[in-house]
Amino acid sequence: MKLNEIRDNEGATRKKKRVARGPGSGKGKTAGRGIKGQKSRSGVAINAYEGGQMPLYRRLPKRGFNKPNRKEWAVVNLGAIVKFIEAGKIDAKAEINEDVLVASGLVRRKLDGVRVLAKGDVAQKLTIVVAGASKAAVEAVEKAGGSLKTTVVATEAAE
Repeated sequence: MKLNEIRDNEGATRKKKRVARGPGSGKGKTAGRGIKGQKSRSGVAINAYEGGQMPLYRRLPKRGFNKPNRKEWAVVNLGAIVKFIEAGKIDAKAEINEDVLVASGLVRRKLDGVRVLAKGDVAQKLTIVVAGASKAAVEAVEKAGGSLKTTVVATEAAE
């Protein structure tokens, strides 16, 4: 086998369709766009246009409101923290804060703060300091003899 004998597999490549290149091509003259009209011209974008009828997106009522400056929390479950402690990625005796959670890989990035939720069981005494936590999470950690402190005011964390 020589370099000039190397070929692609059969059917691996297809020839580009050359439109508007004469009647022999099968796509000559109007290039498959028909005669006249908006779609035959260039620069056409008729997305959601319904022929003059009121479009669906305008017929349906709009509901709700997206707060532009809302807080976005990095959410962590207690069970996940316990798993990382068992795996040896987090030290249970030291204080567990947001930086420790990011360094261990449990949280990718802090965003507006880390919020702890109560999913999972806690058996050992933990000291956790994060931006926010659910009431059930605080109760679960305190029941195990530990403490869960939040750095953000409760009303702001509820947003």
